[in-house]
Amino acid sequence: MTASDWRKILKQLRNKPEKRDKFLKHNKPQERTTGIARKKCERCGRFGAHIKSYGLNFCRHCFREIAVEIGFKKYS
Repeated sequence: MTASDWRKILKQLRNKPEKRDKFLKHNKPQERTTGIARKKCERCGRFGAHIKSYGLNFCRHCFREIAVEIGFKKYS
């Protein structure tokens, strides 16, 4: 079940709270504690090449686009 399917079903169960609660109990995506899916880019949502130093939480692609705006300089 994809995330979009999960949200569509929740919309359908909005008026039936008991069934919605049971659905959430058994089908809600679990929160990740480890692994690649835990760290996402805050800007675009990518998982790989994650820069978390200085509390940035960006992928390298987004970091290159906005580095000058944030205040980083290129020395070479």
